[in-house]
Amino acid sequence: MSGSSFFELTRGARKIIVVDFGFLGDSVHLVPALWEIKRHYPGAEIHTLSATLGAELLKLAPCVDRPWAIPLTVKSPPFWKHWDILRALRRQRFDAAFNFTGTDRSLFAMAFIGAPRSLVCAGGRKHFWNRWVATNWVPRQTQELPVFEQRRQVLAASGFSLQPPRFDLRVPEEATRWAAGAIIPGSIHLSINASASTKEWPIENWIEFAQILLSKNAALTLVATASAKPREQERLKTLAGAVNQARLRTFTGLQIGQLAGLLQRCRLQIGADSGVLHLAMALGIPTVTVFREYPGWKEWIPTGAGDRYFLADCRCSKENRSDCVAADRAACLASIPAEKVASLVLEGS
Repeated sequence: MSGSSFFELTRGARKIIVVDFGFLGDSVHLVPALWEIKRHYPGAEIHTLSATLGAELLKLAPCVDRPWAIPLTVKSPPFWKHWDILRALRRQRFDAAFNFTGTDRSLFAMAFIGAPRSLVCAGGRKHFWNRWVATNWVPRQTQELPVFEQRRQVLAASGFSLQPPRFDLRVPEEATRWAAGAIIPGSIHLSINASASTKEWPIENWIEFAQILLSKNAALTLVATASAKPREQERLKTLAGAVNQARLRTFTGLQIGQLAGLLQRCRLQIGADSGVLHLAMALGIPTVTVFREYPGWKEWIPTGAGDRYFLADCRCSKENRSDCVAADRAACLASIPAEKVASLVLEGS
């Protein structure tokens, strides 16, 4: 069934669930759509279901009444291991459900939760059972738009009247106080890691880049962070060992609120194509990013006045090769010179 009249059909909904198994970046891009849902259903409770990292981010969004989490990873556990969470959600008796990705796993979860009316963006594969797991469908929106705007346009196609997009994340006061004691204001944040090595600037580029910045600006302080993953921590340790430690603060395993608190005290975010980039964008922090050209890369680029990027031509993506995956190193990103990125940053210092 077409989703064009979904809002009219669900106007009286009192409890709504949005199912989106995204991690950090995906969840950031979900927030503007959540604000629109909250605005159109002002008396309803808005719940979300996402990966643990996504739920941590959505705690910063005042439009979300309760973020639920499923402990997914890159290689997620079998679906049946999360029946306890899904049963608890089913007992909530939601009136309506939204799904902006149409992936199989999220569709099955949404169907089990059992909201009588559901809206899905047809972004996944087509199956004969699609019509049985969701009542209303909207075609996928153009990938020329930022991901957050694609989510909003799904709502527009279902009868919503949109206002300008908003993120309006609220960093917890305790995280703000912690960040104030951890770094000085006006620092530059380095996000050297991503979800895959093929999205990362090689560590030697980062070292050279940091050394150039510190040598050219004696007043500059750098901040670098990494998750608790051993690979990310090892890269951060290598960077710290090669750079003047008095002017480089490093942090690992931060909560999303703490990371947001650090970013708010920085004047610039520099990094890989990662979730941290999108968190900085949502907080209004100017960004400089190194991208490789892969299918769909345009929808992930921040488009604010203070956002800039370098794009590497990716042979692996264009020729369906796996050289860089096997080498655990993005050769295309390595070709982006450290001095070129440093010059752009220093121009704005």
